[in-house]
Amino acid sequence: MINFSILGSFELRTRQGVWVPRGPKVRRLLALLLLRPGQVVDIDTLAEELWDGAPPRTVVATIRTHVYHLRQMMAKESGEPGLADLLTTEPTGYQLQVTEDQVDVRHFQRLVADGRTALVAGRTAEAAHLLREALGMWRGAPLTNVPLGPVLTRHVAHLEEKRMRAMELSVEADMRLGLHRELIPDLRGLVASNLLNEWFHARLIEALHLSGRRGEALLAFRDLRRVLHEELGLEPSAELQRLHHEILAAAG
Repeated sequence: MINFSILGSFELRTRQGVWVPRGPKVRRLLALLLLRPGQVVDIDTLAEELWDGAPPRTVVATIRTHVYHLRQMMAKESGEPGLADLLTTEPTGYQLQVTEDQVDVRHFQRLVADGRTALVAGRTAEAAHLLREALGMWRGAPLTNVPLGPVLTRHVAHLEEKRMRAMELSVEADMRLGLHRELIPDLRGLVASNLLNEWFHARLIEALHLSGRRGEALLAFRDLRRVLHEELGLEPSAELQRLHHEILAAAG
């Protein structure tokens, strides 16, 4: 099985080992095709990615040349001679004919969707397992070894949003399972890396409170209030205000 990895450094894994195409434009071209597996990526989209609004006059011929070089690399360097045949020329652009199972992004998205469905259906332990598996696929920021143009930049931002939502669902599942103490270290890390995300702050405060650490929960609320005031001139959300009052009432 040939597998393409995007959630971290960009690479192709085959029976022969790991392969990464040479050349920044060729790498961007293949990455963009992989983010739309089985779909035609049109010439205008490729041009926007490769030249950011300032394509050469010979844009079609130049893209054709990059595709030719990519096919040559796929055939001679990847260790999978038949790989080049998966890259097809279509009337309006190019298409990489791989299945969704071969691209880690698609596998991640399917696991998250299944995890969300299980959570809604009340199958909490199953949801937690699926979501942990999905998040475990991330090896770092997407396409870390690819110089991103505007189209790939938008794709990466979209993937980061998907990852954030998967984290929220995973935390929600673990909270429902009563894993409040176990979640505290991870929630502290999430808060530290997402200072303005009030949802993560709320879950940390809630987990501390439910673990009998009310003093730390109140300190966490105070820290959030300070950050919001200094950065945005705002007060915590109504949900956090209610949670704060609940903790104060319990402490009294």
